[in-house]
Amino acid sequence: MTGLAPPPGRRLRWTFTDGLTLVGRELGRLRHDPGELVAALIFPAVMVVLFGYVFGSAIQVPDGGDYREYLMPGLFAMVTFSAVMGVMTRMAADASRGVMDRFRSMPMARLAVPFGQTGADSLIGLLMLAVMVGAGLLVGWQPHRGPIPTAQAFLLMIVLRYALSWVGVYVGLVVKNERSADAMVPLFLPFTMLSNSFVPTEGMPGWLRFLADWNPVSALTAASRELFGNPGVPSGDVAWPLAHPVAAVLLWAVALLAVFVPLSVRAYRRRGR
Repeated sequence: MTGLAPPPGRRLRWTFTDGLTLVGRELGRLRHDPGELVAALIFPAVMVVLFGYVFGSAIQVPDGGDYREYLMPGLFAMVTFSAVMGVMTRMAADASRGVMDRFRSMPMARLAVPFGQTGADSLIGLLMLAVMVGAGLLVGWQPHRGPIPTAQAFLLMIVLRYALSWVGVYVGLVVKNERSADAMVPLFLPFTMLSNSFVPTEGMPGWLRFLADWNPVSALTAASRELFGNPGVPSGDVAWPLAHPVAAVLLWAVALLAVFVPLSVRAYRRRGR
């Protein structure tokens, strides 16, 4: 039996166990380099204060309502999409510094590295959401529909963040080095801004509104507003993702996982050749 591949069930357990080990490795790395974690946790609070008070004095919420309550679901969505940038830079750094080559020399599951990165990012995302919730409560935001819809909104964010982290894995593996990954980070900001997070899309030109309405950021923002009971819930003749935002977020998550998990696995294997 020596030399035969282990059965699928054992390979899955092996990958899961090694993945958890690498989740611990990522969290331990942050403990030894706390500046990265502190910056990641301060960022959500700064966003709440900056956009809540700077934009809040100039923008009218559709159908009335407090702008900070309108804004918070959009900021939650923006923090969710930071998964792409965070995982991308960490994967590129490990690949360019030879860390992945050392992992490949160890008796561990090959897929544990991307699974460990995405798992660690999910935990970091939970901390970022917790900080943003605290900041939001301090500036007057609150959910109005009770604990179950509120929990559903945050569960949607976690699910979509995990799917987006696989986008970061793939991009981090295909770029040449850490410097290239850092240079790509600003390119993701317009993607998050081109949405209904900060302003309604009704006033945008037709082609721009189409892009904004079908942006997954807009779907997550609309779903969060609906589940939190915050102002700005779309009504009337709107694009399908805004009329059915919860379903749209789930479809986006499934589609991203279906596309980028296989691409990431193939890119990881090719990187080792």
